[in-house]
Amino acid sequence: MKRGDHAVVHRFATACRAGSAGAVRSLLAPEVVAVSDSGGQVAATTDRVRGADQVARCVTHLVGPETVLTVEAVNGRPGVVLRMLGRVVAVLSLNVTGQKVSEVWIVLNPDKLRHWQSRE
Repeated sequence: MKRGDHAVVHRFATACRAGSAGAVRSLLAPEVVAVSDSGGQVAATTDRVRGADQVARCVTHLVGPETVLTVEAVNGRPGVVLRMLGRVVAVLSLNVTGQKVSEVWIVLNPDKLRHWQSRE
């Protein structure tokens, strides 16, 4: 993880915590793409979400008042882990290009999050 990427991810997590779609949008590349995997077990779009406005809305929708966000390495990339009541509910892997997030991979599938639960 490059130092600059880490700073962008921290700003992204802070914007998500604040629930500000505008602040999140400012950190996204205009052509950003988000892909989510719910495994059919959690309500989520199965289509790719494209564009800063749509991705910002998608990401801020995941964060509620009880959500705790931490910045962690996710598959060797900078990422954000979302927890509610101590349980991991989503893992976001971010690809940073320049000073903007260009891809967001969102794992919501409880089966795929199982190993994150044991990392507590």
